[in-house]
Amino acid sequence: MVVVENHMQEEVEEFKMDIKLLNKNKEKTSFVVKNTDTVFINTLRRNIMSNVPTLAIDTVKFIKNSSALYDEILAHRLGLVTLKTDLKSYSLKSESKAKKSSTTEVILTLNCKGPCIVYGEDLNSKDPKVKPIYPKTVIVKLGKGQELKLEATAILGTGKEHTKFSPGLVYYQGYPEIKILKPNASGAAEAVKICPTKVFRAENKQLKVHDLEKCNLCNACVDLLGENVIDVKGSNQDFIIHLESWGQLKSNEILDKAIDVMDNKLDDFASQIKKIK
Repeated sequence: MVVVENHMQEEVEEFKMDIKLLNKNKEKTSFVVKNTDTVFINTLRRNIMSNVPTLAIDTVKFIKNSSALYDEILAHRLGLVTLKTDLKSYSLKSESKAKKSSTTEVILTLNCKGPCIVYGEDLNSKDPKVKPIYPKTVIVKLGKGQELKLEATAILGTGKEHTKFSPGLVYYQGYPEIKILKPNASGAAEAVKICPTKVFRAENKQLKVHDLEKCNLCNACVDLLGENVIDVKGSNQDFIIHLESWGQLKSNEILDKAIDVMDNKLDDFASQIKKIK
């Protein structure tokens, strides 16, 4: 039970979130969160995209560049090369004093002569754990006699500073709620075919829900059959969250860090509130 003071003490019933994993693979994780609201879900989404740190190239020192691209364009391309990130070994510059055992940056060098295509894998990192996630990321094409030699510095940063530090894409939808008001209505077979995620099936010419959690609320079935036949909407307290990592961190690392950030912000807010009492 939680006690709230507002001229009088009231008891507020404690609520418990339920979380269920839907699917997980190397690139994408989907899970259901029940008994919450859009405020919490959107806060989690924003924390993941804006406050979970990753490594990315921030500054580049060009020693020689005779390629067809200007230094500024190459620096921009290098900044978007996704790098494997170790949050235990590296820290934000703002947190470096608190974490004495960690470092804030790593140096990567590149030295290529044409004719060739320069890939992300041509970057040599002083830390073998920090390397491009996608080795065949194209940086530039060098012609005969052209040369590219540089020294790049990667630092830990967050998405609110620059999108190159964002760890991935996260989006959510309300948990689907489907009511088939007239299961015997004509068009059941067509509704099964038109659904892009194969939510329905037809049994004895009746429309039935086959896999509810695949519904993406596109309402193609409603457009076909009409609102008097089928009703589709998203819940306001249950949600499906989809997290696609760019590869710098695993999805569970992203979620753990996002929750840590939220906890720290709440602790800081609570301490500030105590100062004004």
